[in-house]
Amino acid sequence: MYKIVEKQELAPTVKLMKVEAPGIARKIQAGQFIILRTDEKGERIPLTMTDYDREAGTITIVFQEVGYSTKKLGDMKEGDAILDVVGPLGEATHVGDFGTVVCIGGGLGIAPVLPIARALKEAGNKVISIIGARCDELLILEDEMREASAELFITTDDGSCSLGIKGFVTDQLKALLDDPSYDIKHVWAIGPVVMMKFCAELTRGYNTPTTVSMNPIMVDGTGMCGACRVSVGDETKFACVDGPEFDGHKIDWDLAEKRMNLYKAREQEIMRQYERGNA
Repeated sequence: MYKIVEKQELAPTVKLMKVEAPGIARKIQAGQFIILRTDEKGERIPLTMTDYDREAGTITIVFQEVGYSTKKLGDMKEGDAILDVVGPLGEATHVGDFGTVVCIGGGLGIAPVLPIARALKEAGNKVISIIGARCDELLILEDEMREASAELFITTDDGSCSLGIKGFVTDQLKALLDDPSYDIKHVWAIGPVVMMKFCAELTRGYNTPTTVSMNPIMVDGTGMCGACRVSVGDETKFACVDGPEFDGHKIDWDLAEKRMNLYKAREQEIMRQYERGNA
């Protein structure tokens, strides 16, 4: 059993949990993920690690209550125990000394890009970060991203953040790519599929290598079920064992979007049943 030792609400429906998992905390690295199950009837939920404390034996996860399983997880309290936590899974981020890099987090994608920004900074890179959300209320981990970055830019769709600009992360990314003083060598973009798609399409025109993190439907997390198939170039990859990070310029984004929507109607129905049962 994996005890929840800390719980925070970062934004409406967005929760942070620190969980006792010493075996995972000893080995997990930036870019890797875990799969958890709240109880015997729960679904397996893939979540990219946000932070870890090897000494304390804890890992930190951030998730949004968007469906039945994440709602059940969000209802859990400090002191409660999660039944299963499996990890670390997937390949760690390739961290090298690139020079100036850009780390982009859109919405909930800010949580998984944070450890990547930290690791790149520790490796000697100049990390420029861009975080974005629909509105100021939904921005998360701003202070942590600022600490991990040489410069931090903030965007909101509605312009509600006084410290940022009105627009999308791609608007700020284009401004940086157009400025030769930055000389950007690599971009990491994590967030909604459509955001990563447009980031990759933008950087393609500048010949700037771009890494994205794909979190499609996952079941077993070991490459056996094939549910997390991703088309990368002319190959089929499994996000759980070959990823979750891939070259954003090689992803078949249209197929990725279709796969993400496969079970949306079913998930909405299950969520309605859950809400009726808890009314």
